[in-house]
Amino acid sequence: MTRIFTILVAIFLLAGHAVLAQTGKVKGFVYDKENGEPILFTNVTVKGTTVGAATDLNGYYTVTNVPVGEQTLMVTYLGYDTLFQTVTIEANQLANANLYMTKSSVKLSEVQISAERQEALTEVRTSVTKLTPKEMKQVPTVSGESDLAQVLQVQPGVVFTGDQGGQLYIRGGSPIQNKVLLDGMIVYNPFHSIGFFSVFDTDIIKTADIYTGGYNAEYGDRISSIMDIRTRGGNKVKFAGKVSANPFGANVLLEGPIIKLKEDRGGSLTYLVSGKTSYLKYSSKVLYPYVNNGNGLPFNFTDVFAKLSYNSTSGSQVNLFGFSFNDQVTYQAVNDYRWNSFGVGADVLIVPSGSQVLLNPFFNYSSYRIQLSQQDEDPRISSIGGFNGGMNFTYYFGKSELKFGPFLQGFQTDYSFTNVANVKKSFVENTTDFGVYAKFKWSWKDRLVLEPSFRLHYYASLGVASPEPRLGLKWNITKWLRLKYAFGLFAQNLIAANSDRDVVNLFYGFLTAPDNLPSEFDGKEVKNPLQRAMHNIVGFELDLGKRLTFNVEGYLKNFLQLSNVNRNKLFPETDANAPDQLKKDFIIETGRAMGIDFVLKYSYKRLYLWGVYSLSKVTRYDGINEYYPLFDRRHNVNLMAAYTFGKNLNWEASIRWNLGSGFPFTQTAGFYENLVFNNGINTDYTTQNGTLGVQYGELNTGRLPYYHRLDFSVKRKFEIGSTTLEAVIGVTNVYNRQNIFYIDRIRYQVVNQLPILPSLGLSWQF
Repeated sequence: MTRIFTILVAIFLLAGHAVLAQTGKVKGFVYDKENGEPILFTNVTVKGTTVGAATDLNGYYTVTNVPVGEQTLMVTYLGYDTLFQTVTIEANQLANANLYMTKSSVKLSEVQISAERQEALTEVRTSVTKLTPKEMKQVPTVSGESDLAQVLQVQPGVVFTGDQGGQLYIRGGSPIQNKVLLDGMIVYNPFHSIGFFSVFDTDIIKTADIYTGGYNAEYGDRISSIMDIRTRGGNKVKFAGKVSANPFGANVLLEGPIIKLKEDRGGSLTYLVSGKTSYLKYSSKVLYPYVNNGNGLPFNFTDVFAKLSYNSTSGSQVNLFGFSFNDQVTYQAVNDYRWNSFGVGADVLIVPSGSQVLLNPFFNYSSYRIQLSQQDEDPRISSIGGFNGGMNFTYYFGKSELKFGPFLQGFQTDYSFTNVANVKKSFVENTTDFGVYAKFKWSWKDRLVLEPSFRLHYYASLGVASPEPRLGLKWNITKWLRLKYAFGLFAQNLIAANSDRDVVNLFYGFLTAPDNLPSEFDGKEVKNPLQRAMHNIVGFELDLGKRLTFNVEGYLKNFLQLSNVNRNKLFPETDANAPDQLKKDFIIETGRAMGIDFVLKYSYKRLYLWGVYSLSKVTRYDGINEYYPLFDRRHNVNLMAAYTFGKNLNWEASIRWNLGSGFPFTQTAGFYENLVFNNGINTDYTTQNGTLGVQYGELNTGRLPYYHRLDFSVKRKFEIGSTTLEAVIGVTNVYNRQNIFYIDRIRYQVVNQLPILPSLGLSWQF
């Protein structure tokens, strides 16, 4: 009897322990109660436990291993009142709880970065900068309106080639090797001809993730960098907007609900429309008469973006969006330079009931057309247009995450020009490719984060498959010292319709990978026309107390195969006796970019400091010579400070200084009379007047002077009822540094970048 009693007691205790050990799950979204926008990257925890999870880009969270019974979910976030909400958890069941946070009425005078520190422990974050609109607005700008183009210029590893017609080069990659996504749509040219402005309105951006290398397999078809920009939806509660104007242009933003959000029932339907335009061509003649001999600054652009969003009670979403961007310039010796960009797309987020899987089907179309007409020359025209679609599956379990899905894309390129022999040439290509990717994030005891991923990309039009393994790793040695590493193989189909050797690239067209490449390079067989690269990145993050962080990353990008326009072509391709280097339209090159970036960030109370130093070296090898491309900047320094002050913290002053070593260029060795021989062997060269020919020196062995520029701005906010008026006074190039844009070799004239430009801007937010 005693033995039976003992067994029964043991069974009872084990059963009781099993009941106590039973757990459930809870999922949902965290929203801002005032406007219905999701709150990103904040922690949702079960009060009294260590159980919790962070919200993602959509404000979505899922918490596992939650004890059964009534539990209290707790959410804390800077600028909001702490939220407590009770939820009932059943064993082995998945509960739903959408959480609505209220903004705090108390103004905080100290900037806290605890959320960022928490993310640093749980995300790999190698070679990625995550930007928010708040961070973007701290960078002083030429117009008073924050802009992504100017924010990118202060990021580590980023080189911008100038204020006029500037291009963006990221850790040794050319612009064609940077992929820019706007809500999943490909934007083929994100920057206007005046280098201060991008096509994006900062006020509509939800997040901007800048990957300078080593990105995971979710992204592909580019070999240098990714810019993934996501826009927010319209205000779900009330009509709102913003109107602003400055010497450069004007912006308008309107948003509001078609169907208002209510916590207790139904979903919401919202709209958002943003537009900006430049009138600098006219205003600069009055405000800056000392520029361009009183002819003003010849830059015009107009950008429009619109978005329609539906959110269901369960958190499922449907987004329809589109954009139209255009740019027009009249430079010296340029009759007309213009481009137009257009795109439409749909993005759906499906949240199945009773499941931790998120489904994200998407489909979009975008196009781009550019034209350059120069004096006494036929125009060069390039266009590209195509679709991009797929389905993303995301599964959460604990602190781990699996994301995978198929993708499909296709596009057409059309490039036409007249060559030096006055022969019109046209390249029209259609291409389709598809594939699948998978990414897995695994965490071990908050000490090790692994993110292996794999992408299989099949270029059907070329008949070439590209397997691309990737790996991200972070080791949290302590909470204040973290090591990180990233590796990956990358490939892409597109090449530029101009040479990387050109000093000023006003025209930037697109071509697919050519099939008439040389059959050999450096003694090795060329097996496929894709451009390919391998990235290796290693670094560490160091927290020097609560307010100071230090980030160091060293990188090596091996460009295994590059395609470039052949500027040395002398013979037709049918000439069997001529070498490939002198008869092919395109040549093959390899390259290497290596460097190290140091980032120091300080945040305390109302003071924010940002310092970046980049040391890099970029080389290209064409099979005969190794040379420095025009964007090889050895030293790059960016220093920035922002300070908020005043009784109600309604003043903000910011300052930024940039220093960059000189770019390489090809020097002039001499001049000669160039006889054209229009009549062939019948030309009488004794009486013909030739044109002035230029004898160039060795490729890019010269260096331009150092570039440096100081920008400063002061903002003042005025609260008028429920609206806000903001005035901004700014000065670009404060000490009027004469930075070189380019040199006219024939006339020996130096054309400088933009001079000192003061500005006053006003914006009204309602």
